[in-house]
Amino acid sequence: MSEQLTAPINRILPYSVVDGPGNRVAIFFQRCNIHCAYCHNPETQNLCQNCGTCVEECPGKALTMDNGRVRWAVGKCLECDRCIRICPNHASPKVTEMTPEQVFEKVCESLPFIRGITVSGGECSLYPDFLEKLFTLTRKKHLTALMDCNGTIDLSWYSGLMALCDGVMLDVKSWDPEAFFTLTGGDGKNVKKNRLWLSQQGKLEEVRIVYAPGCVDAEHCILGIAETLGPKQTEKVLLKLIRFRPFGVKGPLSDWPPPSMEAMAGLEALATRVGFRRILIL
Repeated sequence: MSEQLTAPINRILPYSVVDGPGNRVAIFFQRCNIHCAYCHNPETQNLCQNCGTCVEECPGKALTMDNGRVRWAVGKCLECDRCIRICPNHASPKVTEMTPEQVFEKVCESLPFIRGITVSGGECSLYPDFLEKLFTLTRKKHLTALMDCNGTIDLSWYSGLMALCDGVMLDVKSWDPEAFFTLTGGDGKNVKKNRLWLSQQGKLEEVRIVYAPGCVDAEHCILGIAETLGPKQTEKVLLKLIRFRPFGVKGPLSDWPPPSMEAMAGLEALATRVGFRRILIL
């Protein structure tokens, strides 16, 4: 008998207007293959190590140790997130292993008030088989399926999944390979490949740059994206310029100053000059 297909789900938002066009269900997967210094959701980076640090600190007694594993009783949870704040491993004990069918059941609870779903993380592309099954189910309900991912995994490998995916919202962390590694601890070579391949397939929904002054070479990213995509695709794609804010950030950038609105306006002007026509500053 084959093993049941599951994935660790951090949370499911039944209604979101910031994770793609229209009202959508946003599904956040646990675990990421890079570790961005400016990550606003560091609790999604790793799986729980069952160290137990959070158990005694839980004010609602929603966390217990059971045979060496941390267990979460959702009915007792006060949603104070103290467990997340004190976790030494950039993880969360409030993660649920779910099947595609179980996630789909949660999606259906939001019908008919949604246009589709967006899968995020963590890094959703770490679970391609799960996504392919989930997207197959949502397509039967005529819902669009979008991926919000970091682009470090070559998406062209997964033809079945990408045939079901309606679009990808792609992060651009840094343009320079060494700077990318310094910022994320990962390899960004597939990000450029994915960006070009997705645009050729008509599935590049948007590209995003989080601008943290002194850490992210946003100007080089804007110039490089425009050069890679070419004039026609540059005009069509949505470019999101996201102002770094330290909320939720752990580590050396937790007190890093956000860029000024004047700096963001300068990036917008640069993007306009090189051909972007759909620009959103957040």
